Amino acid sequence: MSESQNNPAEEPIDTPEAETDPVVALAAARSAFEAERSEMRDRLMRSLADLENLRKRSEKDRREAAIYGGQKLARDMLSVFDNLNRALSLMDDSLREQQKGLAEGLDLTLRDLGNIFQRHGIERVAPAVGEQFDPHFHEAMFEAPVPGTKAGQIIQVVSEGFRLHEHLLRPAQVGVSSTPG
Repeated sequence: MSESQNNPAEEPIDTPEAETDPVVALAAARSAFEAERSEMRDRLMRSLADLENLRKRSEKDRREAAIYGGQKLARDMLSVFDNLNRALSLMDDSLREQQKGLAEGLDLTLRDLGNIFQRHGIERVAPAVGEQFDPHFHEAMFEAPVPGTKAGQIIQVVSEGFRLHEHLLRPAQVGVSSTPG
């Protein structure tokens, strides 16, 4: 015989009352139900959090698309603005007098384009001579030593820059003073 058969104290006692006791069965079912409920509640809370994050992300994307959706078009329109500005700056007083209608049409078109830019949040970045160079808004086209200036000061504005709300569409192109030698 094996050892377990020789020692009756180690043998498991098979009592049918333990298996069929309704209180024990009810406690086991309640414990299983509470564990499942806890798991389902956790999954529900995670799903709700995921949905809220998705809603916030979608709202942010929608707002940014409304604000910055036309960024490429705005960037392309800058050359039109520059060309109109350049055409007007090349007209001297005598030419303006000879071509009065053309000059007025160019002026009106440029003003209208400026108003459209303003309505849609496009702002000029127009530094002044003597301001400090800011790499976030300016692009240095050249550097030259100029007496009476400090290193990093703007000495010439080559072209204005533009930004759409906080995003820079094009930096202002400037000449910058180097340390005078």
